[in-house]
Amino acid sequence: MSTPQNYGTGRRKTAIARVYLRAGSGRFLINDREADAYFSNPILRAVVRQPLVIAELTDRLDAIASVCGGGHTGQAGAIRHGVTRALLDFNAELRKKMRDAGFLTRDPRIKERKKYGQKGARRRFQFSKR
Repeated sequence: MSTPQNYGTGRRKTAIARVYLRAGSGRFLINDREADAYFSNPILRAVVRQPLVIAELTDRLDAIASVCGGGHTGQAGAIRHGVTRALLDFNAELRKKMRDAGFLTRDPRIKERKKYGQKGARRRFQFSKR
């Protein structure tokens, strides 16, 4: 029999994270690597652990995440979103805490597409009067 686990999908910009929470000692694996090895930036390391810190379950749950797409910040945000959703699957009473912290809201910002007749999304070609 497999160990019971809770699942959450997180998204931010173009990054998508699948997060599984299991009972354990507080290990955090991202793409089969420790979180500290995956994110060199200490702020991003803290971002992925924020939901567990607020729920006060850092040393009782192991998190296993697989993330793809986006950059470092987008991936960290997607993992945080996935951990939050998995925590709600684990304990629905945490919803108010997570909502107040702003972790349940999906960040919808994505890159604006380039328009025809322009150099970029908003940037125009240089205008020449003469």
